[in-house]
Amino acid sequence: MVDQPQTQREKINILMVDDQPAKLLSYEAILSDLGENLIKAGSAREALEHLLKTDVAVVLMDVSMPELNGFELAEIIRQHPRFQRTAIIFVSGVHLTDLDQVRGYERGAVDYVSVPIIPQILKAKVGVFVDLYRKTRDLEEMNEKLERRVAERTEELEKRASELESLNQELVRSNRELDSFTYIASHDLKEPLRGIHNYAHFLLEDYGDKLDETGQEKLLTLQRLTQRMESLIESLLHYSRLGRQDLERRETDLQELLDEALELLVTRIEESKTAIRVPRALPRIQIDRTLVGELLVNLITNAIKYNNKDERWIEIGWIDDSSATQTFTAKTRGRDAEDSLSHAQLPDGVSRRSNVFYVRDNGIGILPNHFENVFRIFKRLHGRDEWGGGAGVGLTIVRRIVERHGGHIWLESAVDEGSTFYFTLDGDKEKDEGTQTQSAGLVGD
Repeated sequence: MVDQPQTQREKINILMVDDQPAKLLSYEAILSDLGENLIKAGSAREALEHLLKTDVAVVLMDVSMPELNGFELAEIIRQHPRFQRTAIIFVSGVHLTDLDQVRGYERGAVDYVSVPIIPQILKAKVGVFVDLYRKTRDLEEMNEKLERRVAERTEELEKRASELESLNQELVRSNRELDSFTYIASHDLKEPLRGIHNYAHFLLEDYGDKLDETGQEKLLTLQRLTQRMESLIESLLHYSRLGRQDLERRETDLQELLDEALELLVTRIEESKTAIRVPRALPRIQIDRTLVGELLVNLITNAIKYNNKDERWIEIGWIDDSSATQTFTAKTRGRDAEDSLSHAQLPDGVSRRSNVFYVRDNGIGILPNHFENVFRIFKRLHGRDEWGGGAGVGLTIVRRIVERHGGHIWLESAVDEGSTFYFTLDGDKEKDEGTQTQSAGLVGD
């Protein structure tokens, strides 16, 4: 702290108490160079009157005084809470024994000066306690200002937290209403859609021989369109249900869950002649078994579908929190390679302590500018009927399941070389509770 010039700072009060006016004048002459406010009192009673009206930093008092002596006055001063920090310096030309000095210190004195007084020493002693008083007062003022600023900041943060909580609650409510609306609207759309499909079928059966080839083709097209629309509505309903159903976390053997998913897809895997690689058994973790099973099926199906290689393979693995040095086998870019977690581009919010799972393939790959698009609902990067067709919600559902688990999903890919989808599932709670995810759909089913 830089001291302010005396002309700019408030003067400190010094009270001088003595029943002899000559001594008061001498004290005044000695201490005037300090530049502080000097107050004279000719008796203990007058000194008390000044103390009750004024904050005093130092009291310089004679021990021998009528009515109340210096020791008695010091006891009265010290009893008042306001004067606990006031420095009391005794001056005496009579009470000079060690016992007298002990009595003075017992009554709260900070110093005991004998007569004859050496002016320079007295001025130095008083100056030290004046400076200490000023610094202590300045420090208290700074602390008070800091406490006020902290209190104001705390109040502001509490206000913002309250506003954020209100917004979050409103967002939860809005998204639940949106989920309910999506479900109801989709459900209500299915009935008239089925009616259109059935009427087209009846027209073909009853009046097909009366229609030319063009008319019959249009009715067949109408049937295909209604079937596709029903598929989209079913996908939308399923996506909506994912946001409403409770997450049932329990400890699950992820390797066992993967085996079940592979068994479910065994026909598709064999027909596509896809080799499945699992470098090491997957761990046991706390997850919703049903949802994560669906996640694995969607990612593996996606990897099978978007592959045109003569030798196709899919690798399913995981990287634990020690894999800053651990490596795992990767078959990307048509050659064996070693990859590690430090090489993966971890998104914000993913801790190195997280278990990172991955599904890797040597398929057609994805351009970097489409990395986000593949997660958008009903978004396909290819024609409607190319690569086996599909509604374009598979990866949307995958992302929704990951986010329901409080995790993250991201990918690395190179065109004609393959893709790797990384994801975590170790969130402490559902991050997606009522939150409108920006998930989007697949390149696939």
